[in-house]
Amino acid sequence: MKLISAIHHAALRVKNLEEGFNRWSHTLGLHGEIHDGHAILRCSHEDFGLLLMPSSDKPGLEYVAYELAPKVSLSEAKTELQARGLSVEEVQIPQRGTGLKLQDPDGNNIVLLERVRANPNFPSEVGYSSRIPGFHPRKFAHVNYLTANAKQAVSWYIEKLGFGLTDWVGDEGCWLHVNADHHVLAFVEKGYNHIHHLAFELVDWGEMRVALDHLAQNARPVVWGPGRHGVARNLYSYIRMPEEDIFMELFCDLEQLVPDHEPRYYPDDAHTSNTWGILPPRSYFRFDAEAIKSESDQTEAYLERIPMPI
Repeated sequence: MKLISAIHHAALRVKNLEEGFNRWSHTLGLHGEIHDGHAILRCSHEDFGLLLMPSSDKPGLEYVAYELAPKVSLSEAKTELQARGLSVEEVQIPQRGTGLKLQDPDGNNIVLLERVRANPNFPSEVGYSSRIPGFHPRKFAHVNYLTANAKQAVSWYIEKLGFGLTDWVGDEGCWLHVNADHHVLAFVEKGYNHIHHLAFELVDWGEMRVALDHLAQNARPVVWGPGRHGVARNLYSYIRMPEEDIFMELFCDLEQLVPDHEPRYYPDDAHTSNTWGILPPRSYFRFDAEAIKSESDQTEAYLERIPMPI
């Protein structure tokens, strides 16, 4: 049984709901509403792509939600997942009702939702809306995790949830798909488990320029990019969001897979990471205070080493 058809949204824990809502709205041109103790944000006409919830826990990623395949009900998915040996819990998701919650081997939370395409509460793509700003991403598109065991994580998503293997980079990086997009999920082995980034798709290079000019004026400098990945072939820029302990990727021109795609195995070299030449700073894989400070101080640009975390 094919279970997953698409990524739907990510949920973030925030310290202050109104501050988080205003910051994410302004940073990415998202729009949405605050109500019932949470905030929803959307890129365009979708129901939503980002959910914010206030929490006394450390801010960060709470879960990633995926939509089930067409005509697969929650009850059918629950029965199938339990038959595959997984523990599944029913949870209530704002604006979407009941979902199925489970965890991957790294402890990352996953929520599965029934597929919904026609939503009468939101305007159609050909309708009118005064709520869509001039600059906004096209959609929330994928997530990337750092992991202590890439092969274990990848095998679990393939065997338990039916994700497709797209590409490996060396033995430590893997990209997975559920539809024609090159990936909705990726893992890079770095010795520990942590969300790395949420990715939002832009239309083209012109909108990337507009986005980066906007972010620069709002003190959100690019940590790595602009560049073009060898694997997935997309243009990219990565911006740190220290408030939620994650990176945000803005990208466009992502490879679209053919129906009979076969996995590829790339060398772990600079060209695979960035065909335009430069590797990311070492702070790119770290979330400690020293790494964040090194980016504002331009430590690596001055040929200094970033102190290792204690």
